[in-house]
Amino acid sequence: MPDRPALTSIASEGLSAEIDPLGAQLFALRDSEGRDLLWDGDPAVWNGRAPVLFPIIGTLANGRYRVDGGAFDLPRHGFARHSLFEVAETTAASARFRLTADARTLAVYPFRFELEIGFALAGATLTITGSVRNPGDRSLPASLGFHPAFRWPLPYGQARADHSLRFERDEPAPIRRLDAQGLVEAAGCPTPVMGAELVLRDALFEADAVIFDSLASRSVRYGAPDAPHLRIDFPETPYLGVWTKPGAPFVCVEPWHGIADPEGFQGDFRDKPGVFEVAPGEAREVTFSVSLHP
Repeated sequence: MPDRPALTSIASEGLSAEIDPLGAQLFALRDSEGRDLLWDGDPAVWNGRAPVLFPIIGTLANGRYRVDGGAFDLPRHGFARHSLFEVAETTAASARFRLTADARTLAVYPFRFELEIGFALAGATLTITGSVRNPGDRSLPASLGFHPAFRWPLPYGQARADHSLRFERDEPAPIRRLDAQGLVEAAGCPTPVMGAELVLRDALFEADAVIFDSLASRSVRYGAPDAPHLRIDFPETPYLGVWTKPGAPFVCVEPWHGIADPEGFQGDFRDKPGVFEVAPGEAREVTFSVSLHP
């Protein structure tokens, strides 16, 4: 793994952020008073903070996928989170990072690509945009997702047990769970969402992530009553994962354009649920934002 490079800092009147070029990962997010909103990546618990997931999300069956007649191995969530991105552009309130295909990536993902992750602060909103461009001569299949871990509890004095996720709409559809191999179980489970509210409890995550694959909402509020909260908007992603290690002081709210292999999936990667295709010379953007509301 590359040595850790210098962090890139950006700020607005409402938020400040630091980004790590190793993985183009959001490293810190703070309010105007300097209070941390993002998990600190304590390796004794979980060393992630907000990994970028590309070109896959989740686990492959037996760690392997098939595409266009070939078979390739990739670890959980792909290689972007362990790759050193080029710092493509910085301003006082924004930064952009770029990863391009090389011999290392082509050995496990046989496609030319340019992946850019952009960060922009405006007021009390951070917008993160992932762009997958195809400089090659054949259609590029990919998944792209985000894995931000927010403090649980948030730093505003409320108890951990009082925190919840409140969706913009009622969410009655069944959820999905992962089996012991990390694959998406075929059968859905009754939703733990009551109306539009998911009360956060450690017991929810004893069977790993809560996965929403039939969402009506494209935003969710996270926090406790009568306190500042975060609004997470994910307009382009059809899946949302919610995860923590039971007892850990963070919760991940994860917009995904892709998912782990379903149980029994043996098809071509291009046919996997959530995979999108980028035509030669074209690009595909996936955006989400985090806003702090008083």
